[in-house]
Amino acid sequence: LAALERQVFDFLGYQWAPILANFLHIIIVILGLFGTIQYRPRYIVVYAIWTAVWVTWNIFIICFYLEVGGLSKDSELLTFNISRHQSWWSENGPGCVRKEAPMSGIKGLDNHSYISVIGCALEYRYIEVMHSSFQILIALVGFVYACYVVSVFTEEEDSFDFIGGFDPFPLYHVNEKPTNLLFKQTYLLISPTGFSGMEGMNK
Repeated sequence: LAALERQVFDFLGYQWAPILANFLHIIIVILGLFGTIQYRPRYIVVYAIWTAVWVTWNIFIICFYLEVGGLSKDSELLTFNISRHQSWWSENGPGCVRKEAPMSGIKGLDNHSYISVIGCALEYRYIEVMHSSFQILIALVGFVYACYVVSVFTEEEDSFDFIGGFDPFPLYHVNEKPTNLLFKQTYLLISPTGFSGMEGMNK
């Protein structure tokens, strides 16, 4: 749900790199849930590996908006240099009021520009940082839970193999003795000595 919420606002802000990352994250989360329900440890392992990638991505987003390591929040890195759109929260954050003025002499879809955005109770970069921090927290909890589920499934498989895994044909070995006894009784009844023994018993 948190990933879907983030995906919606990234779509509104035309942040193409986060959109792709969120899409992959949602698919992997669904795959991990399917593996948990259907007892498929491999799918859960894939989810656990992805959580490490997801944490790294969100750390990058935090560094991007806090402008750590030479990164700039005003760059077009998250939009693949296709457009100059910024985060949706930059103009629609809590308490933000934007003022527009028409641009003359510029052709294209964007025929106006925002002069200023004032009154924001919280800067948009901090909102994005909180989103990424929350995603990191959820990913860490998911990683721990995934490791626990995989260990439980592995223990169940080991116990199952221990019960019946050393004996490839348990039914054959169980029924072997009764079959031999029946064969021996039939042999005694059919053999001449068996008939003579029965005649002696009748006499």
